[in-house]
Amino acid sequence: NCTGEEGDLLACRVPAWGSHNCNHGEDAGVVCAGNSSSGSLRLRDGPHRCAGRVEVSREGQWGTVCDDGWDLREASVVCRQLGCGPAAAAPHGAHFGPGSGLIWLDDVSCTGTEAALSQCPAQPWGHSNCQHREDASVVCSAAARLGPGLRLAQGPHRCAGRVEVLHQGQWGTVCDDGWDLREASVVCRQLGCGAALTAPAGAAFGQGLDPIWLDKVACSGEEEALELCPAKPWGLHHCSHQEDASVVCSGELGWGTEVPELRLAGGPHYCAGRVEVSREGQWGTVCDDGWDLRDARVVCRQLGCGAAEAAPGGARFGQGSGQIWLDDVACTGGEETLAQCPARPWGHSNCQHREDASVVCSDVNHGELQLRLAQGPHGCAGRVEVLHRQQWGTVCDDGWDLRDAKVVCRQLGCGTAVGTPGGAHFGQGLGPIWLDEVECSGLESSFALCPHKGWGLHNCKHEEDAGVVCSGWP
Repeated sequence: NCTGEEGDLLACRVPAWGSHNCNHGEDAGVVCAGNSSSGSLRLRDGPHRCAGRVEVSREGQWGTVCDDGWDLREASVVCRQLGCGPAAAAPHGAHFGPGSGLIWLDDVSCTGTEAALSQCPAQPWGHSNCQHREDASVVCSAAARLGPGLRLAQGPHRCAGRVEVLHQGQWGTVCDDGWDLREASVVCRQLGCGAALTAPAGAAFGQGLDPIWLDKVACSGEEEALELCPAKPWGLHHCSHQEDASVVCSGELGWGTEVPELRLAGGPHYCAGRVEVSREGQWGTVCDDGWDLRDARVVCRQLGCGAAEAAPGGARFGQGSGQIWLDDVACTGGEETLAQCPARPWGHSNCQHREDASVVCSDVNHGELQLRLAQGPHGCAGRVEVLHRQQWGTVCDDGWDLRDAKVVCRQLGCGTAVGTPGGAHFGQGLGPIWLDEVECSGLESSFALCPHKGWGLHNCKHEEDAGVVCSGWP
């Protein structure tokens, strides 16, 4: 029964030692204000002070917190104590790398309303059954405002290029393991660059020289900043700069979120001819001012036609008609699509059709494209799959009809087409969706000769995988 003024607990009035009518369910506790300042709490090895591994100081020594039972309630208290806004994530498993020294806290169980982590129930200080691979982490919502620095390097403009992040004062790259449009969407959103169009892998915009900071980034696509996405700890990876991830956003391109269609016209086969692009539903040509093998390389890549062999000017494959859509195109050669290359504004040129640009790609035998029908009752019926870049992928059913199916059946020696089921009639594929808006005339000797949007360019899901039923039987 203390007055509160005593200098020692033993100076307070109490019954005789050992005399009580209590059980251990009534054990008293204390939380002191002296340990609630942010000076005894920090986040380490994150991109900034509002994200990282949780560390607390006791007896002059910093230590970590075990992730047993660690969730957003505990993270909310940490973020509040540090003045970092609401909690965005509470990663487990030493997300920002394992700490060293003591594991000070385990089984922390906050309500989420506490003013400091030290007010939350937990095991006694220094008592845990954990290892540092279980160190708890926190990402607070202020992270999106604080950084890290993010940029797209060596692209044609600020909204396309190799993804680079700033960590510990040094720019570094991101490995392309698992990199897809979900991660690209977050990057484009964070940079104010509109929607994500592509997420190129394989150092599409050249190899970086600095550290590889991030690997196995796994965004949901809804995050406000890249550092809110789960990933390996900073600097831990098994990648080389040949795997640097890139992004192409719709911003600053002048054509929204739709990638213009591309074709080679007037040539001897699909992979050689006059370059034509479609915009606003109208096909037009490209002027040969400045046109060279770097530009041709992008065209061949976009069409899946191998390497560029020649970039003829002067309407080599005949003069086109209609609009001259592009002029002064200046690709680096690393772009995934022609629309990503710097050029004059669409429709602005000082050219005539006698200056139409052309391309000759190395894949003159493009008709030998490998093709198969999967998960059907036999080899002449099933989901259409094509092999590109050593990986099987599907075809979207947008515009899919008997003309397209006839070419597939003919190439496979399966007679004529009798059905064109869409909607993943033969089950959904698992690989890439390689082709969309295929437009065969029905007379082609090979499926590869049919026009399409460009390899890997689509707005589809696997529930739209195209199928074919042929009259023949293997």
